[in-house]
Amino acid sequence: MRHTRIAIVLAAASLTLGGCAALGLGGDKSGDSSAATQGGKSWIVVDQGKATPSPAESVGKATATPAVSLSAPTPDPSCTKIWPRTEPVMIPVEVTPGAGSLTVAWPTQFDSNYRVTAVLQDLVVGPQPEPVWKDVPAGTGCSMSTTITGLTPGEAYIVWLDAPNTGRELDGTPHLYSGRSGVVYPK
Repeated sequence: MRHTRIAIVLAAASLTLGGCAALGLGGDKSGDSSAATQGGKSWIVVDQGKATPSPAESVGKATATPAVSLSAPTPDPSCTKIWPRTEPVMIPVEVTPGAGSLTVAWPTQFDSNYRVTAVLQDLVVGPQPEPVWKDVPAGTGCSMSTTITGLTPGEAYIVWLDAPNTGRELDGTPHLYSGRSGVVYPK
């Protein structure tokens, strides 16, 4: 009885320590269905009769992942005015009220043409009227300006600026393309 227990314990230990090899199911024997040696390389048999190379570690090459960035054009050193940027997609706009008019100024952006409008801030029942845009061709100086006329003195307006042809960064991010003022009142 004691010898039987020892034999069972030894058999269990050999199975635990040797796994399938203890039962003759593992190892690198010729004709083995789980592994084969061919030309000095180990092969895993995945499809009966077709050897597949064993997986090998491959060392990758570290590369920088491009980050999304939005950049303003490099300022012209001869330009002395500093334009504040409040939002990454907004072109800064400076508005000077005149008699029934608003003079709008902004920094030149990416050789784009522009369009500006002054949107009346009165409440309107129903559909809002389409804004009337004023086209401004691309400029070559440090800044651009135009005057919007025909406005009602003392009424509240917000000026919108659009630079439709500013293009995109290499990652597809659009360059600065729009701007807007706060509420302004023509004199």
